[in-house]
Amino acid sequence: MQRVLLIIGGGIAAYKAPELVRQLRAQGLAVRCLLTAAAEQFVSPLSLASVSGDKVYKNLFDLTEEAEMGHIQLSRDADIILVAPATADLMAKAAQGMANDLASTTLLATDKKIIMAPAMNVRMWQHEATQRNLAQLKKDGVSIIGPENGDMACGEFGPGRMSEPQDIAAETAALLAPNNTRAEAADLTGRKILVTAGPTHEPIDPVRYIANRSSGKQGYAIAAALAAAGAEVHLISGPTALDAPLGAQMTWVETARDMQAAVEAHLPVDAAVMTAAVADWRPAECKAQKIKKGQKIKDKERAPAPLDLVENPDILATLGAAKKNRPALLVGFAAETEDLETHALAKLQKKNCDWIVANNVALDSGIEGGVMGGDANAVTLISTKDAKAEIERFDIMSKHAVAALLATRMAAHFTPIEKTGNKGKAK
Repeated sequence: MQRVLLIIGGGIAAYKAPELVRQLRAQGLAVRCLLTAAAEQFVSPLSLASVSGDKVYKNLFDLTEEAEMGHIQLSRDADIILVAPATADLMAKAAQGMANDLASTTLLATDKKIIMAPAMNVRMWQHEATQRNLAQLKKDGVSIIGPENGDMACGEFGPGRMSEPQDIAAETAALLAPNNTRAEAADLTGRKILVTAGPTHEPIDPVRYIANRSSGKQGYAIAAALAAAGAEVHLISGPTALDAPLGAQMTWVETARDMQAAVEAHLPVDAAVMTAAVADWRPAECKAQKIKKGQKIKDKERAPAPLDLVENPDILATLGAAKKNRPALLVGFAAETEDLETHALAKLQKKNCDWIVANNVALDSGIEGGVMGGDANAVTLISTKDAKAEIERFDIMSKHAVAALLATRMAAHFTPIEKTGNKGKAK
């Protein structure tokens, strides 16, 4: 299991640290916490130890701690170091190579990847000194997530809010993904990419609808990874309980026909990633009033009339067959419960896709929580080259790691725009 060393700075956002630990553990990561003296004013070591299942470290000059787990060993035992919240003080110390407490000493002693989630007052964030330190940290290879615009504890509004724990955990998981799956390795600057995600709801009456188990998590993760790689991303989502992914524009829809109209309205694009689990069928008529069970016949409720179903538009196939505005790269998803590769390859050919991402969504797939609704996935990427199918199989990983993998593959498919000085060409 990969291990995260979470350094918690002394800002008001430190109160989110227990939730961040929970989100990191949900990604399958072990978490060890290092608490600064100022952070201890906002969150207790006991609460962090409870959610992390590990001891909390905080004192550079504690002889017992130094003997058991000093700053050198702390940095060596971690696969990645996450600083959240990264206060202006911690950023300054890291940028200047200062080492006068356990947090700054550990940061200076490590050769592991560092990711920081800044959080501070808007004026502190915009100050020249902070921006100078930020530039130095980026030059040193530190990854930065956020900050976001929002209301401050001090009553001001602007950039300075720490990114949400689920976004920070997702980025951390992506950075720890297997080789060649990091979103940061991808460059999609200047590309316009359309992503669909989630289920569609096909109404039967004002109360009931036909749907499926899709949570939208994989599509939202892909949208976030593509945006992180520099793409202009528009996410068209069916009903979900998820927050809008960082960096993506959003359109929310309900039905398959709504989604088709939204997709057509946002063409042309360089690429489309169609992760949405669109309902294949819909009721021929949506009743204006709630359908009642009916009158009792021999002490039993009369069943309603069978639903008359009609086929929904096939959005993926429509895009694949389009003579105008067909994306240069069309990526479909195949959710299967048996004969995964056979069915996925048939779908690639039938829908005229360039790539198909296949995943086993059977309830006994071996993925905790299941693929539909869970946080992990195991995918097979199928593409065609010279009329031959190329198949890449990947082990179980977080959905954010899958997203980073796809972003990297897509970046490799396109010639970077900024290097050619023009629109670039698909390979």
